[in-house]
Formats: sequence, C-alpha cells, structure tokens
Amino acid sequence: MGAQPTVAVIGAGAAGLATLKALADVGVPAVCFETAERVGGLWVYGAPGSPAYRTLHLNTSKSRTEFADHPMPAHWPDYPDHTRIAGWLTDYADRFGLHEAVRLRHTVSRVVREPDGRWTVHADGPDGPVDVTVDAVVVANGHNRVPKPPTPEPPGTSTAEQMHSHAYRGPEQLAGRRVLVVGGGNSAMDIAVDASYAARRTLLSLRRGVWVVPKHLLGRPSDTLNGALARRLPWRLRQRITQRMLAATVGPPVRYGLPAPTHGFLQDHPTLSDGLLSRLTHGEIEPRPGIAGFDGDRVTFTDGRTDEIDLVIWCTGYRVEIPFLDPALLGGGADTLPLYRHVFHLDAPGLTFVGLMQSTGAAFPLVEAQAKLVAAQLSGRYALPEPHRQRAACRAELRAATARWGQRRPAMRVDFDAYLVELGRELAAGTRRARATGATA
Repeated sequence: MGAQPTVAVIGAGAAGLATLKALADVGVPAVCFETAERVGGLWVYGAPGSPAYRTLHLNTSKSRTEFADHPMPAHWPDYPDHTRIAGWLTDYADRFGLHEAVRLRHTVSRVVREPDGRWTVHADGPDGPVDVTVDAVVVANGHNRVPKPPTPEPPGTSTAEQMHSHAYRGPEQLAGRRVLVVGGGNSAMDIAVDASYAARRTLLSLRRGVWVVPKHLLGRPSDTLNGALARRLPWRLRQRITQRMLAATVGPPVRYGLPAPTHGFLQDHPTLSDGLLSRLTHGEIEPRPGIAGFDGDRVTFTDGRTDEIDLVIWCTGYRVEIPFLDPALLGGGADTLPLYRHVFHLDAPGLTFVGLMQSTGAAFPLVEAQAKLVAAQLSGRYALPEPHRQRAACRAELRAATARWGQRRPAMRVDFDAYLVELGRELAAGTRRARATGATA
C-alpha cells in the first residue's frame, strides 16, 4: 500500500472517495474500510445496506451535483440514474488511483481512542479481524442505512404487508397490489409514481405538506435557477421568489389534493418530481392526509375516509446512527452532535466527519469541500480556531438553523450554496491561521 497510513477513512461512497482524493493531494497516507464489494456507497444497486431502487435517479441536476475535480459527462441527461452515478464514482476512484487505499468487504465494528490520543479501528474482513492504529479517523459512511419506523405508529392492527422504502427495489414488488405510500420525500414520490403504473391502486399519504418542485422550470433544471439566485440574494428573498414562481408555473400543492406546506420553501429539503403532479392530475395517484388508524385490511385517514390496502410502504426516513463510535463521543446522538463547520469534533482531536449533514441541494460538492478542509487540517496547512471560538460558532449556527428549520435536525442542516461559500472562506481563514502560527507544512 505504500506509506504506513496515518488516517483511517470509514466508507467508500462519495464522501469517503472525496476524502481519499483530498488526502492524496496533500500527501497524507490513508486506509479506507468499505463494507461492500465495490466503491460507490448507496449508489451501488444491490450492495449491502444500499437503499437504491431500480428507478432511482439524481434529484439534483448533474451540474449542481458533480465534483469540481471530476465533472459528469456533458452528454449525460440532466438527472442521471443510479447506474451512471455508481459508474462515475468508480471512474473517479480509477482516475485518481484511490482503489489501492480501499479495503473492500471490511466492516468497521469499533473505533477506540487510545490514551496517547491516537485511534484504533477494528474491522472484520474476509480474512478475519483487522486492527489499524492511526492518527486520525474520518467518518464518511453516510446516514441512510438504518430505516426509521413511523413515529408515532398509527393505532390499530393492519393485515397488509408492510415494508420500509429501504427494502424497495422495483415496480415488480407493487404489481397488482393496493398500495399505500406514506411520506413526502423524494423516495415516496418516486415509489408512488412507480406504483401508479404497476399497482392496482395507489394511495399517497402525507401527514404534513411539502413543496413539490418539477425537475425543470423555464426550460432549465430547477435547482440551477435557485443557484443563480443564491449568488445574489439572501435565502428569505429567494424563498419568496421561488414560491411565486411555483405558484405561477405548477400551482400550490393543494391544487393537486396535497396538504398545504406549513413551512416555507428552502426550510426543508425540496421534493423534486416530474411524474407526481401529472399522475395526481390523471387520478392514478390518490392523495390522502395522515393515517388515523388501521383495522385489518382497511386504513382510516384523518379526514374520515377509509380504504382497503394490502401493501404499506413507509417512506419515513432513516435514523442517524454511528454504531462503531463510543456513545460518549456522540453526546445526545449523531444527529444532534455539534461539529465545527459540520466537520470537526469539538472534544476529540483527530475525529472528523464528512457527509454528516442534510443539504438543501446536492451533497457531492459539499463533501468534496469538507474533504479538502479535513485534508488541509491533517497536513498542517489549515489550523482550527481556538476551542471557545469553535463552540461559539456551533452555537450560533444551531440558533440560525433552528430559526430556519425548526426541530427537524437543525444540527445537521446546511444551505447548499451558503455552506459551500462558508467552507471556502473557512479554508482560507484556517490557512492564514496556520501561517501565522508557523504550522504550515
């Protein structure tokens, strides 16, 4: 493998590969542990733990999703499918020589902080247990692997088959069924559209309203319009402009029988779908409010309507769990953990995170920028501010995020465009701090 690794990266999806590339760029040797048989993370259809389904496509446009260091092919469609994205990530690893650092079919079981401040990573591989002691650990294994059940669970007992969207693989699972899809995120909309072509009947239940955005507006990928506005306007003004644009182009969600959103646009992850609104207007998807209860093969909704069903698909998201870390390092939980710039652990030097966030847009450019920040810090080119300034920044970010997103995981929330700018400024500021202290490598 070359030089003895000084950094362990956990996960070889987009975040882990971006981290390996950034570390290699500054000459920091690393080893990466990946559970699956190939790199690519959740985009590898059929890989262990992957939630990818056969009809999965990007819900952010390629120009807003690609790595700066590895653009997507110009001839690709605006919203590529999972096969293209998985191959593109493999090409990224090929292009920058990252495969040598990745240990495939290795599952990390524990990460232990040693008395000297170093870290030991314990993993189980095809040839048995593996232990590696390193100076730093980068957690880059994603947070869409542990399905979250509905909370609270609706009362009553259902005789219908139930599955989480994590177990959904393709329309053949829906053929001829009376399907109830529960949720308002991108997976719920995709599955409901699939069901509308394959199932005997399709119901879509939303407990709260969401903003449904077509993938194209005014002849362009819709997220590029908001990106253009982001370079000039604060998010509150962008919110008003976008809501008016949606009202003028597709109309409000209630026009389609969906509940009205209780939060403004850009105050939650947008739900992008070209097919949903069309299938609703054709009556192939029937909207319903929240579930009041189950009784055998019947479901009752909060508006009093009752329907027969034989399959419920819960699109209720994921728990954010990092089982290989000591719970003491995670405080109240991984989704509430304060991290400086959403990257650096406040109390455990050498422990960093790439991808532990929820963005208003794409994730790939953000994990690429986070990875460059981590690599700069581990190579000595970037210096963190004093601990009290890190804590003050975390408190300020949490206040602002709570004001914008409420209690929907505010510690993890970032505005795509603003955060990308912030990471660039942070790298520049930390570089100046390193030079001022003479720490630059």
